[in-house]
Amino acid sequence: MPQDPVPLTTRPEWRILSDLRQRLDNTHMRDLFRQDPDRARRFFTTGAGLSLDYSKNRVTDDILTNLMALAKQCGVPEQTEAMFRGDRINVTEDRPALHTALRNTGGDPIVVDGIDIMPEVEQTLARMEAFTNDVLSGQRTGFSGKAFTDVVSIGIGGSFLGPKLVCEALQPYQSDQLSGHFVANIDGSDVSEVLRQVDPETTLFLVQSKSFRTQETLENGRIARDWFLNNGGTEEAIARHFVAVTANPREAEAFGIASENIFPMWDWVGGRYSLWSAIGLPIALLVGMANFRQLLAGARAMDEHFRHTPLGQNLPVIMAMLGIWYSNFWGAETHAILPYDHYLESLPAHLQQLDMESNGKCVTRDGQPVTYPTGPVIWGGVGANGQHAYHQLLHQGTRLIPADFIIPLQSHNPVGEHHATLFANCLSQTRALMAGKTEDEARQELARDGLAEDDIAALAPHKVIPGNKPSNTLLMDKLTPETLGALIALYEHRTFVQGVIWDVDSFDQWGVELGKQMGKGILDQIIGDQPAETTSDSSTDELIRLFRSKRP
Repeated sequence: MPQDPVPLTTRPEWRILSDLRQRLDNTHMRDLFRQDPDRARRFFTTGAGLSLDYSKNRVTDDILTNLMALAKQCGVPEQTEAMFRGDRINVTEDRPALHTALRNTGGDPIVVDGIDIMPEVEQTLARMEAFTNDVLSGQRTGFSGKAFTDVVSIGIGGSFLGPKLVCEALQPYQSDQLSGHFVANIDGSDVSEVLRQVDPETTLFLVQSKSFRTQETLENGRIARDWFLNNGGTEEAIARHFVAVTANPREAEAFGIASENIFPMWDWVGGRYSLWSAIGLPIALLVGMANFRQLLAGARAMDEHFRHTPLGQNLPVIMAMLGIWYSNFWGAETHAILPYDHYLESLPAHLQQLDMESNGKCVTRDGQPVTYPTGPVIWGGVGANGQHAYHQLLHQGTRLIPADFIIPLQSHNPVGEHHATLFANCLSQTRALMAGKTEDEARQELARDGLAEDDIAALAPHKVIPGNKPSNTLLMDKLTPETLGALIALYEHRTFVQGVIWDVDSFDQWGVELGKQMGKGILDQIIGDQPAETTSDSSTDELIRLFRSKRP
């Protein structure tokens, strides 16, 4: 897929946007709303069960027009089609990026290396359904004949964050039949605490790793297997209790997992995009295969919206280009994800990996150094808790931090006026970020409170809130499998579009791989019988010696 050779920052659209940014420098969003009473209606779009209000952004019609022109000239429509078609857009690994094929519920053929991959995708879904039904019906039991009561998913990165997010988000759809547990950290406390909660007779272990060589996952899997064997399980019983999801079945078999208990992954699915595959097996077990298919359907609806909707009404494209606007023209270094739904508590962590692992790159697709900021730091937390913590920095800090507020219009738990209060909190934050409070308003407020003029003069500067802080508001009627699928897919496509603009490969992660390589060498020095050899730096050498001196 050829890339237009025109450098990003020399494009005419980029230069126009730079000029428009300077012209907007002294314009407050209050003025934009005052000048255009219809702004909220015009800067609002819908798709796949989601609605986006992007009116509280530092943008005008001219800016949006040129942002969309930049997206078009950078090849977003063409590269979108290339992704869905199965072209090898992961250039450094010479692979397609076909997570969208996993939710291709229409079954349209998608050909990779001359083979239609859709029959195998459908076959894997059928295997997942049969397995899930066997477990939930009690046809598949533990070694003592008891029904399973717990599922322990062992993975890390995309094999952990995505399934964990979905299982938590769809908690209202879970039955009481199975309890789910997730183990990722190599810290022994993680796996130990989970194993204290479960019974070896009734626990199903899912060992999930694309390569089946990921150190953290394999070590935690070995601890779980040893615990199982030391607490009544046998080698023969492992086949009843241990299942693998991997693209490397040979390594899974060497680990001791029976071939019939191995579900496939494919090299054309990146780990951070893998929850739609058999990596989503814990989702199917905990919320049921029917809801897992609805999750896929929601993502498919967003795929169709992204693929076929004009750029100016396209949710992922609008959100992506707003992110470009703030990162590259306003110097924003971070982006906050603020879900106002308890069940979406893990969404910021999942999106953190999705975005930062995808676009945290410093060279272009053809290996040239980038000369502009790429992926921002993604962070956030559940509302309204953050209002009593880091929102202070959003409101009065010196940094520009764009934020996405995400909230359903209806709650699964309509307790009293809780949801109305939550929604009011969400709106008040976006309103306060946009409007702020002037010094005159602060003085009037203090005067109404009866303060003396000297006290007003002293306090008023501290109560000034600059405002003009951008935010998006994402709405859905209710958090369901469909809307959750659409929400996650929305951010996948947003990340992809930004990668296209920045001309980076959003589907490799060589920085992660370097850490793995160095980790193995350092571990060999830490636990080896021979004295530690020197590394390339004295700091690492000294820390290894310190650890070895305290090792039991």
